[in-house]
Amino acid sequence: MVDMTQAGHRGTSTPRTRDSKAWLFVAFAVFSVAWGGNEATPMLVFYRDAAVFGEVFIDSLLVSYAFGIVCGLLLAGPLSDRYGRKPVMLPAPLIALLGSIFIAAGETTEWSIFIGRVFAGLGVGIVMSAGGSWIKELSTAPFDTSARPATGAQRAAMSNTAGFGLGAGCAALLAQWGPMPGQLPYLVHMVISVIALAGILTIPETRQSAHLKVQGSFWTDLKIPSVTNRRFLTVVAPMAPWVFGSAGVSYAIMPRLVQDQVSTPIAFTGLLTVIALGCGFTIQQFGSKINTTTSARGPISGLSIVVVGMVIATLSAHNIAVWNTIIVAVVLGLGYGLCMVSGLTEVQRMAGPDDLGGLTAVYYALTYIGFFFPMLLTELSDAFTYTEMLGFGIVMSVLCLAMVTAFSKKNLPGPAAPAVRVEKA
Repeated sequence: MVDMTQAGHRGTSTPRTRDSKAWLFVAFAVFSVAWGGNEATPMLVFYRDAAVFGEVFIDSLLVSYAFGIVCGLLLAGPLSDRYGRKPVMLPAPLIALLGSIFIAAGETTEWSIFIGRVFAGLGVGIVMSAGGSWIKELSTAPFDTSARPATGAQRAAMSNTAGFGLGAGCAALLAQWGPMPGQLPYLVHMVISVIALAGILTIPETRQSAHLKVQGSFWTDLKIPSVTNRRFLTVVAPMAPWVFGSAGVSYAIMPRLVQDQVSTPIAFTGLLTVIALGCGFTIQQFGSKINTTTSARGPISGLSIVVVGMVIATLSAHNIAVWNTIIVAVVLGLGYGLCMVSGLTEVQRMAGPDDLGGLTAVYYALTYIGFFFPMLLTELSDAFTYTEMLGFGIVMSVLCLAMVTAFSKKNLPGPAAPAVRVEKA
């Protein structure tokens, strides 16, 4: 595949003034889709309290969401490498909007909510791969000449985290105390989605124009060369599941352990989600300073925080109290945030423009392995105590930390290839 510049930037190497801020519009679109994706965290508690659906169906909503995410990630990443970021990213807010429509319209209808969650996941998968790649490239010359090399990863990670956190927080408040609790959270998201879609319509392409002939087949694009990169396999892959694994423990497992101690379980779940993701968002602002090109300092730091968080979670599960869950949310939230931005930074350093979207998709797909941690622990809770299962999590996180530390300074990538090449007339 040949990387070519979008036609709108031919003939000049100086970006328009608006182009230096173009990433903000894409970031808001990512934020809006992530908002809709993570609304389900408190809404699942609402559905359980309403007792309209069975436990099996409620658990299946996690599977439907994950299915949509994986499809979105693994298709949108290579597609954006081939056809450009913009044409792949544009449908994402609309797909997320459709998801909210299906869920709100079918408040008590299983098939409608199930389809809605698939759409929500599909949108999240698209923005994480194509949207993240678009933000990264808009954070480099000729668009943003003042951005540092790791700025793109930082902006992409923070956009996702802000959407995940505020979406869950808003949904929790509206579902706990607002009118039409099963519909209003999704109506709010619909409005945000329309604004986000309008915002990215005029943002420039960074990959290539749609009318230019693309060489090679799409099936060839699905083969992502850098996925076999030794540093990806030894540093990024061992850390990736702990991104959403740590987040899931903090705001999916811990609130369930104290559900008998709180009078407003929906709002409390939302509170822990906001705390965890708020801490993640905060530490992501320092991602470019923590990560370095000479070692895996970022991943090591992130996993170290996760280990500490898992220790606190294990001790808390043995003697559970509300204040314990808040501490766990803070620590594991920090681990989530630093692991996410560190992994994305590593990926953007090792991937060239021809497979940036594809490798980003693979990275996020690995992070979503951790999405199943809470569901797995719930299924095993009849055979093991949460103290035992979280204790096993400590062992696994320590092993992952040891592996990343061992390969910290090995297989370091060379200078990154430019994401965009500007052709002069």
